[in-house]
Amino acid sequence: MAPIYGRISRRELHSPRSAVAIIVAVVVILLCAWVGAEIVLLVINQPALLATPTELAAGVASISTVPASLLSTIALACALVAVVLLVTAVTPGRRPRHLIDSKRTVTVVDDEVIASALAGRAARVGGINPDDTRVSISHRLATVQLVPTSGQPVQSDSVQQAVQDQLDSLHLRPTLQTRVVVAVGGKVGT
Repeated sequence: MAPIYGRISRRELHSPRSAVAIIVAVVVILLCAWVGAEIVLLVINQPALLATPTELAAGVASISTVPASLLSTIALACALVAVVLLVTAVTPGRRPRHLIDSKRTVTVVDDEVIASALAGRAARVGGINPDDTRVSISHRLATVQLVPTSGQPVQSDSVQQAVQDQLDSLHLRPTLQTRVVVAVGGKVGT
């Protein structure tokens, strides 16, 4: 059963690249349809939509007459699109989720749920209003931002320890490190 759990875990944590693939496919299909329509219009002696195939070929052949700055701009834009597509194809897409270690099942928890739990814990330990606590979760780091009431000191070390203890009790995979940031300027209490 372990290989099945591994596949399920990977599928739940990584996002597919189908949106990018669909966009690229649609662009290629539209270009092919346009060129095909131009060829058909030429064969049946109708006016071209944008340019006849011979005009397109002549335009490509006369590319050397175009100013170098325009050519370099077009080349740079094409290279940028190619790099973005290559990076998108090679790097894994990550969903904002983590796994909870379990031998009997695959348990996936959304990062927003983890952030909410950590915010509540940090607010209780820090003695501040939960609305003044912000938590952001990345793949390997949980950042807790606290805005205390003016004149009310917050023990960032105790908050750090409490948040780390809560994360350790969840047995998340991949594990998260914590960072607590206490705002220098406090909020005026009500």
